[in-house]
Amino acid sequence: QVQVVESGGGLVQPGGSLRLSCAASGRTFSTYAMGWFRQAPGKEREFVAAIKWSTSNIYYSDSVKGRFTISRDNARNTVYLQMNSLEPEDTAVYYCAVRTTFVSSVAILASRAQFDSWGQGTQVTVSS
Repeated sequence: QVQVVESGGGLVQPGGSLRLSCAASGRTFSTYAMGWFRQAPGKEREFVAAIKWSTSNIYYSDSVKGRFTISRDNARNTVYLQMNSLEPEDTAVYYCAVRTTFVSSVAILASRAQFDSWGQGTQVTVSS
């Protein structure tokens, strides 16, 4: 069992930046990949970014490519999401997820069904 805890959300003005953190604990030796998803009010949960733990292969959604950066700290079993040039459309609850089994391509991780464990989410609000 892997426990997942997100932090770092908050209120930011358009054009601003935030960094989200996601710490995994428990059976972390089996972590294979981690990802970020987000869900805005009245919308489906959508993929944001993912990273394979062993190779650091990364995949982004088109909506955040060039603005968001996912990175990892192996020693801390933590993944980060640096969000720059934030827009009101980025307002959502951001969820972190962990996958504990092999996946051939990082692009496959764009699906919620590919992840085993989820955090409770952290709210990000972009507003003036």
